[in-house]
Amino acid sequence: MPRLVLGSRNKKKLKEMLDLLGDLNLDLTDLTPYPDAPPVEETAGSFVGNATLKATQLAPVLKAWVIGEDSGLCVPALGGDPGVDSALYAGTHGDDAANNAKLLREMANLTGDQREAYYISTAVLADPTGKVVAKVEGRCHGVIVDSLRGVGGFGYDPLFLIPEFGKTFGELPLEVKQSMSHRAKAFKQLLPIIERELANG
Repeated sequence: MPRLVLGSRNKKKLKEMLDLLGDLNLDLTDLTPYPDAPPVEETAGSFVGNATLKATQLAPVLKAWVIGEDSGLCVPALGGDPGVDSALYAGTHGDDAANNAKLLREMANLTGDQREAYYISTAVLADPTGKVVAKVEGRCHGVIVDSLRGVGGFGYDPLFLIPEFGKTFGELPLEVKQSMSHRAKAFKQLLPIIERELANG
């Protein structure tokens, strides 16, 4: 069974990937089985650049197919922030509470259309030599509410309202999020490519 590695140790991202790709006859894993995998510095300054760095640097070292994925929240009224720095917006990587608090402060005086935002996910698939086979991008549009709502999801999900549901990703069931999220849209594009490439590999 071919192995496909998510170039991350983020268990929440891995769970989403397993939900999105779990029907494939693949050995799906994150970097946990590879404690010596080199850290990849996310220095590209763009989502696709960071995702490409993860995929192309890890694949030849692990000698495996690797998905590099980078994602974040963009608020046009804030010049695109938090953007590529979404995970360390408030200064500490992965501190969701601090990141959400900072976003609320930055948007305190914004109203109406100024509160529009979108999640973006860019995924890059590299073969075991490090060659890029595919690059995909998914976006999900919503509105930033003025207080945390719900306890589901992660990152900025409790602030990210989906207008057609009137609920945040923190409130919506996981299966609803998985049907429409930025990562779901990116992986849906990646799915037939993975089936084609790894089935033949």
